Amino acid sequence: MYTKRVAHRFKRGAGILCIGIAGLAVTVPAKAETLADALVSAYNHSGLLVQNRALLRAADEDVASASAALEPVVRWTAEVSQQYGRSRTSPAFGVQDTDSLRASASLIAELLLYDFGATAFRIEATKETVLATRSSLIGVEQQVLFRAVQAYMGVIEASEFVSLRQNNLRVLTQELRAARNRFEVGEVTRTDVALAEAQLAQARSGLATAQGNYLIAVEEFRNVVGRAPGQLNPPPRLPNIGNDLEAAKMQAVRQHPDLRAVQHQVAAAELFIRQAEAAKKPTVSLQGSLSLSENLDSSNFSTGGSVGVVAGGTLYQGGLRSSTVRRAIAQRDAQRGNLHVVRHNIQQNVGNAYASLTSARASIEASERQVRAARIAFRGVREEATLGARTTLDVLDAEQALLDAQATLISAQSQLYVAAYAVLASTGQLTARSLALPVQLYDPAEYYNLVKDSPTSTSKQGAQLDRVLKRLQRD
Repeated sequence: MYTKRVAHRFKRGAGILCIGIAGLAVTVPAKAETLADALVSAYNHSGLLVQNRALLRAADEDVASASAALEPVVRWTAEVSQQYGRSRTSPAFGVQDTDSLRASASLIAELLLYDFGATAFRIEATKETVLATRSSLIGVEQQVLFRAVQAYMGVIEASEFVSLRQNNLRVLTQELRAARNRFEVGEVTRTDVALAEAQLAQARSGLATAQGNYLIAVEEFRNVVGRAPGQLNPPPRLPNIGNDLEAAKMQAVRQHPDLRAVQHQVAAAELFIRQAEAAKKPTVSLQGSLSLSENLDSSNFSTGGSVGVVAGGTLYQGGLRSSTVRRAIAQRDAQRGNLHVVRHNIQQNVGNAYASLTSARASIEASERQVRAARIAFRGVREEATLGARTTLDVLDAEQALLDAQATLISAQSQLYVAAYAVLASTGQLTARSLALPVQLYDPAEYYNLVKDSPTSTSKQGAQLDRVLKRLQRD
């Protein structure tokens, strides 16, 4: 889609490309960089992905915490106490000291037997939250990759504007020189020279703005991709995008990660309601204890133990439990409302992306015709001006019309690619897996499978978990 001049400038494969911007020489390596290279670097560089992967692991740990409630709880206590006192049991023995040094220890075990499903509902709710967080992570991945596409096209577009403004400056410099020569021989007036000077000054201002925008685009690229842009290849062929808008909307509703995340959040909210209702009912637990007490001042000691089934519940708590249920219902209703909003927003985003894509395609077609016509017009007006049939103002107006047409074409070409990838993002297909990027894909199930059963740090599974954590932190 790019013009032959643009493609030739970006396809050079040898030497060093130097772009002079406001007196600053920016030297980039000759090896061409592709859009896929930028997407890979953005995926590997993104701190946002690292952050949300950690949030996913935190959600995984919530499942482990909830599951731990079904495991036995073993506690111990130990105490050493010095007791002081005096007593008299009868007049014959008088007053006696009752000081003693005692040590005691207890081992207590407890196992939940039945709680009307409150713990089970909580476990299932946290699992739904994990699935929602996984989908949110995919949504973040789409944001990272789409921003990389925008940054890549932004650098190309800004670089093209710099080249366009530089070429415009050269042409206007020649026009000013020609106007001065014609003024010296009396063919034009001083007004024509002033017009050419004003247009040249405006061109210098436009070039300075374009150079500033290029530097801004470079900083955006550096932030997103993790390094300064090298010599960028023109973007590849547009991704394969169907023309059926309604089918695309249906696909987005089925698989967009943002909608999936909200669906899991609704499911989690439903389970939290059931958990809050079950928490109002009694619990049944198995309890056992062992105790040892010894008097360190003598040989006296005592031991004991007990095993029993304990049932209990709360009779009154000031309406807290009922309030908890009502709050869970309100949270569920809020998530349902959010699901409605997200569904319609996703459908709108698909429609907007397709509209932008159609608009960019039509703009390119019209701009290409406009550039061809404006170029022919400019050449004709300039030739007519040398014969005295056109004024300097006519030439400058024709040059400005050509410049505007070329600028519109460059913007439309950039917008076309951004719009195409926006369609992929709106339908949930802008992921490293869908694009087949050569990256090490993050496996969200690896950490979950290790922690879901709430392993201890001394178990074999806990040791595997430590190795995974070290690898993740090293990355």
